Amino acid sequence: MTGLSTTTSRVLFWHRRDLRFADNLGLTAAAEISQGVTGLYVLDPQLLNPPEHLPPMAPARLWFLLESLVELQQRWREAGSRLLIVEGDPVALVPRLADRLGAEAVVWNRDVEPYARERDRQVARQLQADGRRVVVDWDQLLIAPELLKTGGGDPYRVYGPFLRNWRGQVLSRKPATVPAPSGLIDLAPELVSDADPLAELLNSHGFQGTELCPCRPGEAAAQQQLAAFCDGPLLGYEPDRNFPGTAGTSHLSAALSVGTLSPRQAWCAAQASRDQARSEEQLHAIAVWEQELCWREFYQQALFHFPELADGPYREQWRRFPWENNAEWFELWKEGQTGMPIIDAAMRQLNQSGWMHNRCRMIVASYLVKDLICDWRWGERAFMELEVDGDLAANNGGWQWSASSGMDPKPLRIFNPATQASKFDATGDYIRRWVPELRHVNTRDLLSGEIGALERRDYPEMLVNHKIQQARFKGLYATIRS
Repeated sequence: MTGLSTTTSRVLFWHRRDLRFADNLGLTAAAEISQGVTGLYVLDPQLLNPPEHLPPMAPARLWFLLESLVELQQRWREAGSRLLIVEGDPVALVPRLADRLGAEAVVWNRDVEPYARERDRQVARQLQADGRRVVVDWDQLLIAPELLKTGGGDPYRVYGPFLRNWRGQVLSRKPATVPAPSGLIDLAPELVSDADPLAELLNSHGFQGTELCPCRPGEAAAQQQLAAFCDGPLLGYEPDRNFPGTAGTSHLSAALSVGTLSPRQAWCAAQASRDQARSEEQLHAIAVWEQELCWREFYQQALFHFPELADGPYREQWRRFPWENNAEWFELWKEGQTGMPIIDAAMRQLNQSGWMHNRCRMIVASYLVKDLICDWRWGERAFMELEVDGDLAANNGGWQWSASSGMDPKPLRIFNPATQASKFDATGDYIRRWVPELRHVNTRDLLSGEIGALERRDYPEMLVNHKIQQARFKGLYATIRS
């Protein structure tokens, strides 16, 4: 039975990257301590408006975050309690708020990012010094990173062996979801403040692509998108996931990043789809999507065990690479004005919708690093400034994979953008959607980028010749191999 707290002990649950009410392991643990649970979200300036050396939060991601918080507040009200939203430094605010509310315990779910881990250590020390109980555990991963080690006890550096261990542990543990808590008990009236910075921030994100973005904010939307994906596209995920003009992916990357969807919910939905599969091809497609969930966890555990990845390349020799870093070329790449249609289509999709198809992420990353010979860290930052699903671990892992500076055992991988376009956008539909000034160009020229001056009209000439730049890049690469 819900009501106002008078004698019930108080627990504070601190939301961070788990913006959902159902299947939230930390929230479940908090409700097991006491029904007098109050939710908390801290609008942290370090994340919303970070120092200049760090990328600012993308307007698309801020939009997704704020809209998800609005729904989360409603879920708390429906359960009988409330979600407090405050603005400031969590290291100061969380212990202060716990003291004001008389919370006997503070609960949160752990994070892999270096800043978050240090922040959490400081908060926990202060809370414990105040005599409060601190309860933390993993929620954003199917398998805790400490449990995934090689036979020698080391963290994994290669995806293949990691996948085998991870999958074996997932199958043996049989992850299950937990229901949302109900019947929570609210704060006493004298402890309730009317201040809510969320209302002032809602229209401040500056993102203009809310209708174009395929990632939809909020827990309810995440569940709807997951159900729609599992009812159709999942069964054809392989090979459809590779074609940017096909609706073959889940569009759940942002939901998994901020936690409006849990990895357990995604995994369990995939297992339910296995029961509906009617062919080996469909079972294989589901397995490939499960492997994508594993890629997410591979990059998360990599950042957990090797926090230095956030600051530079995994492979030491890449610190010596003589990047050319043509700032004008970089800006043209970022704006989708390189003269290479598949590159420009992908970058315009990102700029306008806040999201880019994964195949295209690999193509544009390879082009920036190995055609324009620009430091991959420039691209990594640019993506974080634009992506609705910007995630430090996944973004860093993807860029280091594309740059060949990361844990991928293949020493050098170069994508030919024309070949990629011909293979994965054979009809040119994707390019024509995002580069409408080229709709009149015949498909062969559209894919190759070899477009005559009359047909180009206002579209730019190609910045570089792929064959020439590929040879140049390989020559520079040879200088660091030793």
